Amino acid sequence: MSAASDAFVAQKTLAVVGVSRTRGFGNKLFRHLRQKGYRVFPVNSQTDSVEGERCFRRLDDLPEPVAGVVAVVPPAQTKNVVEDCARLGIKHIWMQQGAESEAAVALCRDKGIAVVAGECLLMHTDAGFPHSLHRWLWKKLGKY
Repeated sequence: MSAASDAFVAQKTLAVVGVSRTRGFGNKLFRHLRQKGYRVFPVNSQTDSVEGERCFRRLDDLPEPVAGVVAVVPPAQTKNVVEDCARLGIKHIWMQQGAESEAAVALCRDKGIAVVAGECLLMHTDAGFPHSLHRWLWKKLGKY
């Protein structure tokens, strides 16, 4: 694991931006993080609730500060998430595979935000099979 991924998973209060209302990946990630003991806030501008919990339209609407944000949005929207994090003083962001963009990663570095990009958070948070297999393979290949 990299220093940035170690630091991210050590945070215990997170927001998942782009969490889906039903069975999409963001929803799965939200449920998994809660099961692992994280305090997780769902953020989606298109819904009021996720998994029976209040969903927030923007990071600005959260009832308390978060230590990290998981971006599960299209790459064109990730830079906006980074700008919100910078403005709110959030120091850790995980750009889930498929959410990362060069511009968003560069902005994180410019703003002093620790970034993990292009990796699956489930692989780093003991999500079981098949993520454990993926983690094992990455370790064997020297990518983990």
